Amino acid sequence: MEILPTVSELRAWSRAGRKDDKIVGLVPTMGALHAGHLSLIRAARQRCDLVAVTIFVNPTQFGPNEDFARYPRTFDTDCTAAQAQGADVVFAPSVEEMYPEGGATFVDVEGISDRLDGVSRPGHFRGVATVVTKLFVAAEADFAFFGQKDAAQVSVLRRMTKDLRLPTEIVVCPIVREPDGLAMSSRNVYLSADQRKQALALSRAIGVVESLVGHGQRDREELVEAARAVFGAEPQVRVDYIALVDWATLQPVDTATPGTLFAVAAWVGETRLIDNTILS
Repeated sequence: MEILPTVSELRAWSRAGRKDDKIVGLVPTMGALHAGHLSLIRAARQRCDLVAVTIFVNPTQFGPNEDFARYPRTFDTDCTAAQAQGADVVFAPSVEEMYPEGGATFVDVEGISDRLDGVSRPGHFRGVATVVTKLFVAAEADFAFFGQKDAAQVSVLRRMTKDLRLPTEIVVCPIVREPDGLAMSSRNVYLSADQRKQALALSRAIGVVESLVGHGQRDREELVEAARAVFGAEPQVRVDYIALVDWATLQPVDTATPGTLFAVAAWVGETRLIDNTILS
C-alpha cells in the first residue's frame, strides 16, 4: 500500500486507474480509525477496483475552542488497519498541501449548513464542504463512502455535490455500534468509565424513538419528548439538540415518515457526541 502526500500524486494514481477502466473509491477520514471507518473501507473494496483512504485532520472544520489540537492521531496504526481492509493507497497531505498559503476559496452550502450541528458548531460545515470538495477534485473518484452517523454532514455534502455537478457519487453506510449500542466515534476515547455509561443515553434515546415509530407513533413532539425523557435520566448529559427532520434539507417536520431523520447530539463531560436513525 502506498502513502501519497500530495494532490498531484493522488490525482495521477486515480487517473492511471481510470485509464484502465478501473472504478475508483474514496474513503475520507480524519484518522483515528475505528470499526466504523473500517466498514467504509470494506464497502469501498466490495464496490470499487481501487480504494483510496484519506487521513487528514482538517483544521477548518474545528471551532476556536474545539479539540483540533488534541484530536487523536494514530497514523501508523491507521495505515496498518486501512491496508488490512483492502485500501490501495492512503492520501495523507499536510495542512499546507490542502490549504496553500494565500488561499482564499471556501465552499459554503447556504441554507443547510446552519442546521443541526451547524447551529452549535458555526462554520463547521463550511470547513467540511471545503475539504471534501478538495478531496473530490483531487481524487476524481467514482464513489465516496461516508457513515450514516454523520447524517447531517451527508445532507450538506449531497447538496454540495449536486449544486457543483461533481461526478463523485456519495455512498452512505450504516452506523457501526459498540456491543452496548454506543455509536462508534473517534471521540469515544475521551470518555471516562462513568461518562462511557452516561453516553449510552444517546443510543437509548434512538432506540426508544425507533420502538415508538414501530408501534405507530408519528408525532414529532411525542417522539422528541420521549427522547428527552431518556436524557433526563442522565443529568450529567447535556442535550445539544433532539430533532426530527427531512434528511435532504434538515428542516424540521411535524410527522415521521419513511426516510425521516431523527437525530440527537449531547455533551458528555467535555465530549460532544451524535447519533441518529433513519426512520422506516
